[in-house]
Amino acid sequence: MADLTILKRAPGKPRRRWLLWTLAVLALLGVGGFLLYRQALATEAVAMLDNADRVLRGGDGMIREVASVRYGSDPAQKLEMFLPADTGSAKGPLPIVVFIHGGGWRSGDPHDYRFMARALAPQGYAVVLAGYRLYPKARYPGMLEDGAAALRWVADHAAKLGGDPSRLVLMGHSAGAYNAVMLGLDKRWLAARGLSADALRGVVGLAGPYDFYPFDSDATKLSFGKAPDPEETQPVVHARAGGPPLLLVHGTADTRVRPRNSVELARTMTRAGAPTRAVLLDGVTHEGLIMMFARPFSHDPRSLDAVLPFLAKVTASPAVQAHGG
Repeated sequence: MADLTILKRAPGKPRRRWLLWTLAVLALLGVGGFLLYRQALATEAVAMLDNADRVLRGGDGMIREVASVRYGSDPAQKLEMFLPADTGSAKGPLPIVVFIHGGGWRSGDPHDYRFMARALAPQGYAVVLAGYRLYPKARYPGMLEDGAAALRWVADHAAKLGGDPSRLVLMGHSAGAYNAVMLGLDKRWLAARGLSADALRGVVGLAGPYDFYPFDSDATKLSFGKAPDPEETQPVVHARAGGPPLLLVHGTADTRVRPRNSVELARTMTRAGAPTRAVLLDGVTHEGLIMMFARPFSHDPRSLDAVLPFLAKVTASPAVQAHGG
C-alpha cells in the first residue's frame, strides 16, 4: 500500500503572535487581504501575498538573486534563481529546487512566488522559480516542453552560479505540480532536451491534478482538450518504478483539486513498484497549502514539516545516502 500520512494541526499552539501578524498583513493589503483567503491563486493576490511575506520577513535580506533570464523567446519563458544570502558556511554548491507555479495553466508569474525562495533558500537550497507559456499561447504539451527547456538552462548554467545540477528536485503547486510530476514520470520531455528524468533527485507535488480525464473544467478543457491522446496527458498513466522519488502533499479541504489525485497517484506508483508517500494536511484548502509557505500563514508549519525532510533526504550527497542518510 502507498504510504498515506494525515498531518493534523498541532493543538495548543500560541495564536496571539499569529493573530497580530494576520492583522498586520490584512492592514498591508487593505481590501485585497480578504481576497487572499478566497482567491489566492489569482495573479494579483499572489503578488500581494509575496509582498506581505517580504515585509514581514524584513525584506529580501535572507536571499540574493543570482539570475533573472529568459530561456526562450516568449516573455513567459523566464526564470529567476536565488541563493541564501549567507552561503559562507556552505560546503560546495547547493542542491537545487526548481519551483513551478500554478494558475490553471492560464495565469501566474514566477516573480510573484519569491516567498518560496525565502522559505527554502535559507534552509540551504538554491531556488529556481520557473515560468512557462500559458493558454492561449500554449496548450499541452507546451508547459512540459517549457519545463524541460528551463531544466536545460539549469543544467547548463546553475553550477556557475552556486547550484549543484546533480542534486536537483522539481517542485510545483497545482498546475505547476502537474508539470513537475509529468516531467519526472514521462521521460519524453526531458529526453528531448538531452536530459534524463531518472537523474532528478525527487519531485514534490503540492495539490496537483494527476488523474483528471475526462476533462470537466474550463482550465483542463482549454489546455488539454485538443491532445491527440487525452489519456496520455495523465500522470497516473505514466506511473513507473525506477524514476525519481515523489512526495505528494494535499489539503483535505481542497475542493479545487480533490485530494484523491494525490492518493490515487501514490497508490498507482506503489503498485508499479515505486513506494510513494502521500501527505494529507487536515483542514487545509487548495489556496491555503501554498499560502503556508509565506508569512503570516507559515505559523502553521505542516507544509514545511512535510517537504523539508524529503528534500534533505533526496538531495543528500551520495556518501551520505550510502550510510542511510
